[in-house]
Amino acid sequence: MAALIYPSIDPVIFAVGPVAVRWYGLAYVAGFVAGALVLRWLSRRWDVGLSDDDVVSALLWGAVGLLLGARVGYEVFYGLDRVLADPLSFFRIWEGGMSFHGGLIGLIIAGILLARRIGIPFLRLADMVAVGAPIGIFFGRIANFINAELWGRVTTAPWGMVFPGAGPLPRHPSQLYEAALEGVLLFAVLLVLARRRRADGFLLGAFLSLYAIARFFVEFVREPDAHLGAVLGWMTMGQLLTIPMLVAGTWLLVRAVRHGSSGQAQP
Repeated sequence: MAALIYPSIDPVIFAVGPVAVRWYGLAYVAGFVAGALVLRWLSRRWDVGLSDDDVVSALLWGAVGLLLGARVGYEVFYGLDRVLADPLSFFRIWEGGMSFHGGLIGLIIAGILLARRIGIPFLRLADMVAVGAPIGIFFGRIANFINAELWGRVTTAPWGMVFPGAGPLPRHPSQLYEAALEGVLLFAVLLVLARRRRADGFLLGAFLSLYAIARFFVEFVREPDAHLGAVLGWMTMGQLLTIPMLVAGTWLLVRAVRHGSSGQAQP
C-alpha cells in the first residue's frame, strides 16, 4: 500500500536546560498575535474606535479565556472520567488535552466581560475577533501535524501517511485537511465578508456555521478518540459538538440579515 513519508519534525524547537520551546506553544502565540493585528485593522477599517490598549486587553483576556476554556472543555467533553478519578490530572497540561469547543466557550465568556469593560457591543467585538480566529486554528492544526497527533482514519488514498504511534497503516492527514478548511479557506471567506461592516453578529455567525460544517465533514476521516469511540451510534464527539455551533451560527446570521434589512445595520 503506497503512502507518503511522514516528515518527522521535532516538536521541540529548542531547549535551554529543562525549559523547552515547542511548536505547539509557538502556534498559540502566533495565533494570538495575528488575531490582535486583525482586530486592530478591522477597528480602524470599521471606525470602531478601539485603542491600542483595548487591543492588548483583548489579546490578554482572549488568551486566558481560550486556554482555560480549552483545558476545562477537554476534561468535560473528553476526559471527565479521568479527572474525576484523579483531579490533579487537570493540571498536567504537558500530557496534552485541549478542546476547540471548550476554548470557544472560554473565549466567548472573556469577550462578554471585556466588551462590558471597554464599552462596546459584544457581537461587534466578536465579529472582529472571528475574522482573525481561523489564523490561530491554522497554526494549531499545523502544530497537531508536527506533534503527530489527532491523525485521520486508515486510508488507501495515495496521500495517506504512516504516523508515529498510529500503527503501520497509512492514515488521512486530517490535521492538514482542517488547517486548509478551518484555517485558510475560512479566513479567506471571512476576510472578503469583512471588507465592509455588517450588522453585528453576522461574521460571528458565518464563522460558527462554516467552521461547524467543515469540522463535521472532516470528522468522517479523522480517527475518533480511542476512549470515546462513536457517540449516538455513528457520530464522533467532535461532530456532536458542532451541532450547537451550527444552530447558534445560523441564528446569528438570520438575526443579522433581518437587522440589516430593517435598516439597523451600521455603515
